[in-house]
Amino acid sequence: MPVTIYHNPACGTSRNTLAMIRASGEEPEVIEYLKTPPSWEQLIALINAMGVKVRDVLREKGTPYAALGLGDPKWTDDQLIEAMLAHPILINRPIVVTGKGARLCRPSELVLDLLDHPVTSFTKEDGERVTWPA
Repeated sequence: MPVTIYHNPACGTSRNTLAMIRASGEEPEVIEYLKTPPSWEQLIALINAMGVKVRDVLREKGTPYAALGLGDPKWTDDQLIEAMLAHPILINRPIVVTGKGARLCRPSELVLDLLDHPVTSFTKEDGERVTWPA
């Protein structure tokens, strides 16, 4: 199964995750979800594949989360998904899908156990060194 990353090139975590994927020898399908948001069905499928709650995929920082009052527990999952589709910046990133599963890769090294041939050592943009068992 190919590797897919729901990516925001303005996000350092997303860029590091993409670099780790490429360093592993994979050339993923890169979906810049701010330009090409997932459909309702795709977003539900991603959430289900990750085994998380809808709220777990909501991004607060740098988004209209507070202005929309999305922290209020009154919002249903369907309403939260509608908000994410109306404002894709609310979808936390990066989400990576491989044959081994799907995951929100925050921190970026969470991608490593989704890859067939993960790198054993990687230096992030900020200089942080990540090592992974061979």
